Amino acid sequence: MLLRLLLHSSSPPNTFKPFGCLLLDVFFLLILFIFTFSNPCHASCNQLDHDSLLSFSLQLSSPSLNWSAVVDCCLWEGIACDGNDRVTRLWLPLRGLSGGISPLANLTSLSQLNLSHNCLTGPLPDGFFASLNSLQIIDLSYNRLSGQLSSSDTLPPPIETLDLSSNHFNGTIQPSFLQPALNLLTLNVSNNSFTGPLPSSTCINSPSVQILDFSFNHFNSHIPQGLGGCSKLEVFRAGFNFLSGQLPNDLYNAGALQEISLPGNTLSGPIDDRIVSLTNLRVLELFGNEFTGVIPQEIGKLSNLEQLLLHINQLSGFLPPSLTNCTNLSILNLRVNFFVGELSTFDFSKLLQLSTIDLGNNNFTGSLPASLFLCKSLTAIRLATNRLEGEVLPDILALKSLSFLSLSNNSLTNITGAIRILMGCKNLTAVILSKNFQNEAMPDDESIVNSKGFQNIQVLGLGGCNFTGQIPTWLAKLSNLEVLDLSFNQITGPIPGWLGTLPNLFYLDLSVNLLWGEFPGELIGLRRLASEQGADQVEQSYLELPVFVQPENASNLQYNQLSNLPPAIYLKNNRLGGTIPVAIGQLKFIHVLDLSNNNFSGNIPDQISNLTNLEKLDLSRNHLSGEIPASLTSLHFLSSFSVAYNNLQGPIPTGGQFDTFPFSSFEGNPGLCGRVLQHPCSIQPNGTSTREKSPKKKIFVGLILGVCLGIGFTFTVLVLWLLSKRRILPRVIVFPNNTNEIKDLTISEILSATDNFNQANIVGCGGFGLVYKATLANGTKLAVKKLSGDMGLMEREFKAEVEALSTAQHKNLVSLQGYGVHDGFRLLIYSYMENGSLDYWLHEKTDGPSQLDWPIRLRIAQGASCGLAYMHQICEPHIVHRDIKSSNILLNEKFEAHVADFGLSRLILPYHTHVTTELVGTLGYIPPEYGQAWIATLRGDMYSFGVLMLELLTRKRPVEVSKPKISRELVGWVQQMRSEGKQDEVFDPLLRGKGFEEEMLQVLDVACMCVNQNPFKRPTIEEVVNWLKNVGSNRETPK
Repeated sequence: MLLRLLLHSSSPPNTFKPFGCLLLDVFFLLILFIFTFSNPCHASCNQLDHDSLLSFSLQLSSPSLNWSAVVDCCLWEGIACDGNDRVTRLWLPLRGLSGGISPLANLTSLSQLNLSHNCLTGPLPDGFFASLNSLQIIDLSYNRLSGQLSSSDTLPPPIETLDLSSNHFNGTIQPSFLQPALNLLTLNVSNNSFTGPLPSSTCINSPSVQILDFSFNHFNSHIPQGLGGCSKLEVFRAGFNFLSGQLPNDLYNAGALQEISLPGNTLSGPIDDRIVSLTNLRVLELFGNEFTGVIPQEIGKLSNLEQLLLHINQLSGFLPPSLTNCTNLSILNLRVNFFVGELSTFDFSKLLQLSTIDLGNNNFTGSLPASLFLCKSLTAIRLATNRLEGEVLPDILALKSLSFLSLSNNSLTNITGAIRILMGCKNLTAVILSKNFQNEAMPDDESIVNSKGFQNIQVLGLGGCNFTGQIPTWLAKLSNLEVLDLSFNQITGPIPGWLGTLPNLFYLDLSVNLLWGEFPGELIGLRRLASEQGADQVEQSYLELPVFVQPENASNLQYNQLSNLPPAIYLKNNRLGGTIPVAIGQLKFIHVLDLSNNNFSGNIPDQISNLTNLEKLDLSRNHLSGEIPASLTSLHFLSSFSVAYNNLQGPIPTGGQFDTFPFSSFEGNPGLCGRVLQHPCSIQPNGTSTREKSPKKKIFVGLILGVCLGIGFTFTVLVLWLLSKRRILPRVIVFPNNTNEIKDLTISEILSATDNFNQANIVGCGGFGLVYKATLANGTKLAVKKLSGDMGLMEREFKAEVEALSTAQHKNLVSLQGYGVHDGFRLLIYSYMENGSLDYWLHEKTDGPSQLDWPIRLRIAQGASCGLAYMHQICEPHIVHRDIKSSNILLNEKFEAHVADFGLSRLILPYHTHVTTELVGTLGYIPPEYGQAWIATLRGDMYSFGVLMLELLTRKRPVEVSKPKISRELVGWVQQMRSEGKQDEVFDPLLRGKGFEEEMLQVLDVACMCVNQNPFKRPTIEEVVNWLKNVGSNRETPK
């Protein structure tokens, strides 16, 4: 009709157009029609919206959004508009955006905002939520947003979904914030640092809410009453907080609940019988609390229950018979409680959906329950650490999908029968039978395992059983074996060479047996330890594995993943002899080598220095002779080393990690010498000993030495006489800009004050030299560092560098007061710190940690950060420390922190601008980028300072060897615990329960930002100083 009217009006009356012209008119009219009606956003979007979006994009530092000002904003990426050209949708998830969020108040029609999974930082603008009064969906999850939710801000009334999870928000959530949200369906604030009580009026304000997730925060106090008012609530999560008390009474009125997840708190009291009224419940997670009492007897009324996780509590009693009515149950975990009863009398046969059952670490008795093996969906069974007896039943063969089986630390018998039966479980990948079958013979019949048996086995644990016999040959058929533990038995005979042919074996523990013979050369062929391709072949096991490295420790309740065990060979406490093969240097990917308490003899192979990933080397209590190879100092990751009680001689190597090893690493070797033993080495010319010289040569050398000494003595007397006549003594250069007691000091006074650098006055050592305590005649105490290493600088350059360092004056730096030269050694004179190093108080002094309460530790972190900030930002030129660690944080008599050893790397190796083996710092503090030969940077210092803060919080060293891999390295362990919501478990037990948890969590957040793997995402020292300054600022000062 419109076309007809247009055609009619376009022609004058009583005229006739040719048909071709008519078609042309129709064509143009169609084009006009399309442009007029086909695009509802043909006009420019609202100017206020346009400007707000541009302002938003300008706040982002990367990447560019490619929003062009000349293009209609309704056509921009991630933007949608309504028919009135108003922006209704801003949707930019997973774009890698970084920067802050600008105010969006002018986007008054915005209903959907999604900026999740980016790298946005900083606080939200004031009134951010209230200004967007049309919003229905807000998703800002998985960013780095921080700060508090403004006390004056409120959610917009139309809001249905609010997701702020996985950010760095802190502070409390005010009741007024949620008050207008009448239509709220989902509230997710998990994985932040919110504090205070849970919002108490959520169900009053938002009666239709379906999902509430407060997990992984710092919420405290009790779970508030009122949840019963949420008649549509399906999911309630508040795990891994600091919640305490009992579950609220009205929780059992929320009849729509399908999931209750409250793990990792300190909730207590019994599990109320009324919980069985929540008949829609599918998941009940209450593990890691302090619940007591019994499981409700009518638990079977929860017929929809799929996951029951009550482990790590203080529950007791029998398993309620009605549990068998939970026929949809797939995961049952009750480990680490006090349950009792004969397990064989419980009827598991109805639980046909059960896939994982963990009843470990309880007090169950009787035999293995035959009815359990009727649950044919089972993939994982752990019944370890109970009081079970009898034999492994053939009924287990019905479990065709069984992958993981742990029956360790019970009283089972007949290992031969167990192996024959379990061989038929074709899908088994892990079998842990340690601490059973006491004093039985190890089954040695090769036919016990046929060609199809145990073909998928990756882990076999048979430690702590006191087995007799030899290592059985049927193990050679387990081609997928990765972990083999036969420790703490009475196995005899030589170590068979075929162990080296197992292509996937990377963890072998044969320690504490009666094995004899030599180290088998075939072990050098272990592919997972020798080749890069083999080492990269890491299979991830998704089943929890117990720590059975030390099976005699029945109280060890840690659980770890298979991939977290270190590549290792443990052969300690056997009767092995012969020499350590030179070819051992081919095991380049091994992390732990323990050959202690054997009868090995001969020299320590120099080729061990090729084991560049080695973290622990224990050769103690053997009959080794010769010298310790100096090349071992190149093992940069070696943090545990012992050659104690051998027949070694010669000097202990210096440099690298060897400067950190204690006396106990070398004791019991009368022929060894070195400063750690306080037994100096005598220097022989040309590196030969006097025993190698002929008598004539000895006489000749003696005459020459006598003449030289006589001449030297005469010359010395003459020089001293001349000096005394002229009253000139070698002097220490004292810097005039220092306000201290020493104004005039001679080398002679330094020698007297240190008793000629007597070892009794050594108060510290490190990669740059020894530190001596010097007490002057007037009682003034100084610290004198006697520099070792290359004299990289000429005298004039050295003087210039030292004088430049002396200008670095700050109350949190150890001030350099002067320098001098004596006997070819350069001396640096520092202020003396009465309380020594932080490392000494945290790790060495018996009662040291208990004297470092949280306020003192916080002040140490704050002070050290201020000292580092001076070096990084104020001192000219700026100083990169390169070796921030606890032993370089010194404490005065008031336990005030002073950063030490800054700038020394330039004095020792001034021309090395890249990170070298002398400069990379100390194991555990080294930034990951230094492994890529990057230049040492301020950001590298920030990583080391983050590790230092973690050390203060946890009282753990940055690297602890001989622990499962996940807990060996402090940064990785803390990050994993934090990701699992177990951050409160990382703190030093001496600090817990003292009322400072919130402050410690704030410092933990700062430390974790500092140890970010990406150096460009680490904060600056200025930011850290400000953050730490605010920690505890509201704390009441004790009177």
